[in-house]
Amino acid sequence: MLTSAHGISVVTPVRGRVPELRAMLASVRVAAARCPVPVEVIVVDDSEPHQARQHRDSCRRYGARYLRGPRNVGAKRNIGVRDSRYDVVVFLDSDCRATADLLGRYAAGIDRADADVAAIAGPTFPEPGTGPVFRLMRGSALLNDDLERPARLHRVPWATTCNLAVRRSAFEEVGGFRTDTLDLVGGEDVDFGLRLTGRGFVIACDPQAVVTHASGSTGSLPTVLRRLWTYGRSEQWLVTRHPLGRRTRLNPVTATVVASLVALLGAHSSRRALWLGPATAAALLVRDAHRRGGLTPPLVARTLVEWAFDAGAVSGAVRLRRPDLLLAGFAPADIVPDNPRRAHVG
Repeated sequence: MLTSAHGISVVTPVRGRVPELRAMLASVRVAAARCPVPVEVIVVDDSEPHQARQHRDSCRRYGARYLRGPRNVGAKRNIGVRDSRYDVVVFLDSDCRATADLLGRYAAGIDRADADVAAIAGPTFPEPGTGPVFRLMRGSALLNDDLERPARLHRVPWATTCNLAVRRSAFEEVGGFRTDTLDLVGGEDVDFGLRLTGRGFVIACDPQAVVTHASGSTGSLPTVLRRLWTYGRSEQWLVTRHPLGRRTRLNPVTATVVASLVALLGAHSSRRALWLGPATAAALLVRDAHRRGGLTPPLVARTLVEWAFDAGAVSGAVRLRRPDLLLAGFAPADIVPDNPRRAHVG
């Protein structure tokens, strides 16, 4: 393994998102100018030819290196790291914006951190949005809690890779990102973080290493449903990779489907049985809405949307041919015991 020079390599996977990547590169150039160590930016793309040409133009304009890669997002990140030259890798997503002091904070934080700190995570906050879907889902823990968690914790068992600085040596020690996820993206960041902390490394947090996320990711209902579906599917894949994180949970989609099937079987003796499916769904909707804060119309609507996560979990269990996962979930925070040593990050 070659020794890396001291500096920061920003690695960003992309497909499509031409204006978003351009804005991301512009923000990184500002952050790089304020960083005390050398910075390079690597974009790994698998866009269609007309969008790829635009990405190449953006990379030339902002001094980034452009690489072609596969569809799988984890594989793109692995390629970017493999082609990088510096000892710290910062992962940013193509629809994110770096704040002006982001790279400088990561450079200083890694330099001052204890040797067991393999990575530093910063929070990611959505840019202000005005649409009804954005307002409805702004309070969704499923969509936002993982992104914002580094703002309130000293360390985490894993962190999202839209805003994460990693020592390259630690990245290589655990083998980078797995690429056998159920979908092209989803779960690989959780798995990567858990493998780091499982090796005894620490992922520390810097609440001021902030990245903003384009509001479009929670601005339209199809986009939100697709994200939640993917998260649900990835959760089941994670259970197979980290079985100690498995927890039993009553999946409302599983319960509603089972109740509906039972109702159909019993419909020949009593038509009242046909109400079993809707009644089960209604009862679980009330339960879940109460857990989110009450039976207000916005919370009920948000709960219904978030059931896309549960539907994705059912799909993941079916895809994996694991019926036992139909009543299972994943709790990664439960499988990495807290280290009594507090990580020092400067």
